[in-house]
Amino acid sequence: MLDYLLPLLAALALLALAATAAVAALLYRKHVFDWLPGWLAAPRAAAPASGPVHVLFCFVDHYEPRWGNADPATETRRVKTWVERYPQLCAGLRDADGCAPKHSFFYPSEEYRPEHLDALVGLCREGYGEIEIHLHHDNDTEAGLRANLADFLKILDERHGAVPRTADGRLHWAFVHGNWALDNSRPDGRWCGVNNEISVLADMGCYADFTLPSAPDQTQTRTVNQIYYAKDDACAKSHDRGERVRVGGRQGDADLMIIQGPLGLRWKRVKGLPVPSIENSDVRASFPPVPARVDFWVEQGIHVEGRPEWVFVKVHTHGTQERDIDALLGAPVREMFEHLQARYNDGKRYQLHYVSAREMYNIARAAEAGHAGAPGAYRDFEVPRPPFLAGVGA
Repeated sequence: MLDYLLPLLAALALLALAATAAVAALLYRKHVFDWLPGWLAAPRAAAPASGPVHVLFCFVDHYEPRWGNADPATETRRVKTWVERYPQLCAGLRDADGCAPKHSFFYPSEEYRPEHLDALVGLCREGYGEIEIHLHHDNDTEAGLRANLADFLKILDERHGAVPRTADGRLHWAFVHGNWALDNSRPDGRWCGVNNEISVLADMGCYADFTLPSAPDQTQTRTVNQIYYAKDDACAKSHDRGERVRVGGRQGDADLMIIQGPLGLRWKRVKGLPVPSIENSDVRASFPPVPARVDFWVEQGIHVEGRPEWVFVKVHTHGTQERDIDALLGAPVREMFEHLQARYNDGKRYQLHYVSAREMYNIARAAEAGHAGAPGAYRDFEVPRPPFLAGVGA
């Protein structure tokens, strides 16, 4: 009997070793080990001793009507689809403050067409979202970056009223970097070129960056599942680490707030076997936002240090790609919202708050300033709501 058992056990051990090696090789190819220690060490919010956990949910869209080098007619159809169907998607959905889901449209400066922004401004004016800045660039310079942003901000402000202005007269806006390459963070130097991009953004009125997570891309930072301040060191990827945003304010110098979405490893079953998969808060048809994913996002407990009862959940998508539009404006995302409301808006254990990128930043700043209680009171804490002008000829 032993003669048969020992070879069998040896074979099983070899299979287990091979499977482990294969999984490790897969994780290595996807650069998981670059950020895995940060994920394991990331501070997670603990349930408060009393009162509800407030879940702040923000949906960030790398919104590219020209995706795939589309012709103008296709661009227009994509935008029209969102303007017509998004209110239908949100029908009857309301958070603890009575707000409908809010979509943050990060619009690329290089894809600007006035009619597209006019249409989105109309949607935003009705309370369904806000417009922020997205940018794809390559082999750029500081001067080129500044000129690009200045020109686009002027258009967004004067033509569309899509950028808020504070009492000091400054325009303020949020940012998502194209191709994930914030602060020239790709190892090959492509898709940016500006090593001091963090300080340029801050100097020109950017209040927070919402690019991350970018895994499995190599631009992913070692800092995971945090809200923190990055200090530009004039080298690439200055935001790889930073100082956590905390109640009581900053302890040192900083340039730009980084608000990250949930990132981690989840286990899924493939042919009956558990296999690790990267959860990077990307929502699309091939990665539908099923309840288990939503729960994972909340469980990461991203929060301002000292205010664990306010949990920040920021997810992202590329909303104009035809393969995903029916999921984003149909049953999968509707069911995501319904799960959020059923599980995280009972008024006792949880309260749900749909927020724009700007509102999420404002609430983080309110927490930093020591405010507590219901975060919905701080949606306009520092940066006001944009005026959203009717476009010329609209």
